[in-house]
Amino acid sequence: MYGLKEMLEKEQKHLESIIGRIKEKQDEPAPEGSLRISVNEGQIRYYHCVEDRYGSYIPMKDKELAQHLAQKAYNDAVIKKAENRLKLITRSLKDYSDNEIEQIYESLHIVRRGLITPVEPTTEQLEEQWFREPYKEKEFQEGIPLILTERGERVRSKSEKILADYFFRNDILYKYEKPLKLVGYGTVYPDFTFFSKKIRKEIYWEHEGMMDKAEYARTAVKKVNNYQMNGIYPGERLILTFETEQDLLNSKMIKQLTDKYLK
Repeated sequence: MYGLKEMLEKEQKHLESIIGRIKEKQDEPAPEGSLRISVNEGQIRYYHCVEDRYGSYIPMKDKELAQHLAQKAYNDAVIKKAENRLKLITRSLKDYSDNEIEQIYESLHIVRRGLITPVEPTTEQLEEQWFREPYKEKEFQEGIPLILTERGERVRSKSEKILADYFFRNDILYKYEKPLKLVGYGTVYPDFTFFSKKIRKEIYWEHEGMMDKAEYARTAVKKVNNYQMNGIYPGERLILTFETEQDLLNSKMIKQLTDKYLK
């Protein structure tokens, strides 16, 4: 399952965080023993059990002791469950790779591969197939400056040219302004569409270049919200970059985002 390793790694960090937060709060030693709760005809009574299973009665003025005992039992149960799950995930990650099945085919000599039909297309084959599929780009209105990328295609802004040229120079296949229908909003034309090798799905890059212009910013926010309403979330399948007249597109940020989502 593509993307499973990343999910496991996120869960690993999540569990480590839970264990760390609990242990961090345990500055003082927890009270010895456990808590027993008795409910009889609506009356709640707390008992502190150390050696005696029935325990000694905890008066209401000492209810804080009951809280500490209850919290201790809860924390212990959470840590135990989290540590057990963490062991399972750690063992799974040790030998797991999302593309294990694909690697069997890729590891074969090219001549042998020519004799075999893989049980499912490789990631590269899927990407090439996706890239060859035709689509109708958004038309350019008259009067818009002619800006051409290194790949020889026309784009609408210098920033889009910077992005497109970076992708081209780094052998990252993309489609410029490939139409995408968002339910409840209509057809949008993401600046760039990619086939993610990590999740085997399309992901989108929107560059919002005039965020200091109020009307432009309102439209951009509305569009991003509608991406999310359609299950396409920033940081997952939607990459966002922004510009104003004072804050220009950062080449370091392009590399960081590309390395994270497109490599």
